[in-house]
Formats: sequence, C-alpha cells, structure tokens
Amino acid sequence: MTADFVYLASASPRRRALLEQIGVHFQVLGVAVDESVRPEEAPPEYVTRLAEAKAGAGWKLSCETVRAGGAARAAGNSPVLAADTAVALDGTILGKPAHREDALDMLRRLSGRTHEVLTAIAVVTARGVESRVSRSEVTFRAISHLEAHAYWDTGEPCDKAGAYAIQGRAAVFVADLRGSYSGVMGLPLYETAELLGAAGVARWI
Repeated sequence: MTADFVYLASASPRRRALLEQIGVHFQVLGVAVDESVRPEEAPPEYVTRLAEAKAGAGWKLSCETVRAGGAARAAGNSPVLAADTAVALDGTILGKPAHREDALDMLRRLSGRTHEVLTAIAVVTARGVESRVSRSEVTFRAISHLEAHAYWDTGEPCDKAGAYAIQGRAAVFVADLRGSYSGVMGLPLYETAELLGAAGVARWI
C-alpha cells in the first residue's frame, strides 16, 4: 500500500522543516496529550509512550476528519507520524522549562557536561503502530552565568526540552555531538525514513 502523504501529529516547525528536507508530503494535525512523566519512568520509555500516544491521537483525528469530509478514499489510508524528544542528564528528564529560573537551572546543570537526547518517532497505519528511538550524546562547554541569562533573553529556550535548541543560538554551547543531529532537533531522519518507507510513504518528491 502506498500513501500520497503522511499526517504529522506535531505543531513543531522544526519537524515540518525536516520532513520538507527529505521531500515528504505531509499535513499537520493538532493533537494534545498529557506529557507528565510517570513515577520511575525511564527516558526511553517516556518518549516512546508519548510518541505513540500522539500518533494514536492523530490517527483517531484523521479518521474522524475523513468521515466528516466525506472523502472518497478510505479513512485511515494515510499514516500518522508523531515524535517526542527528551533531554536526560544522569537519568533525569529535563523537560520544557516552566519559567526563567527553571531554564537557568537546566543550563547550569548541562554546563560542561555530556547529556543524552532521546527522540522517539511513531507511525500509525491500519496495521498498527511502529516506533523507534534515536539516542544521541551532546557535550556542552562551560556556560557562564551571564551567557545563560543572555540566552534566556533571546526567548529561544522557553519551549525547548532541556531549555535549548541545537539548531539555534545554543549551537555555540555544543562542544561535541555523537549521534543524530536531526534527532536532537526533534525528528531523526534515518529512523523516520525507515518507518515511512515501510508505511509506503514516498520521499524526495
């Protein structure tokens, strides 16, 4: 079975740009799930659970949209792609900062350290859900107190896991990266292309 496009269950402009980079046609679906971390939940299990929950919510929404629109094609013919990213330091998940002091504390903890970035992707089709997890190690140089404050003032850390965006101004903090740059951005393209290919979604078009 082939699909003309994939539904992207994410509002992230970075994920849209990455899909465009590999020539995948997509339509955005807005979904909302509870992103709270469960007690004793490990980072890989956390991102996988959320990616699969977002993809499942997107699948349900896409089927409802098709039925409501009276489309000729069968409901659920197009796969749904979702992803979730977490920054983990010493096994602790650093989510999106709640406020300025939270972001500054995250940057202080990441300063001069190596942390892990995990991004799970999930694709739902009529056959069910398939998921993968990309793991990368990012090492930050030392970040001064003044730099952390200046970075917060750019507005970039506000809605980013770990309070930074590797593709943005925080690139100057990165001393070393082992793994997937696109995975750290929020959509690992190797794993994404693998799952979308299995779901019959074309790329480079």
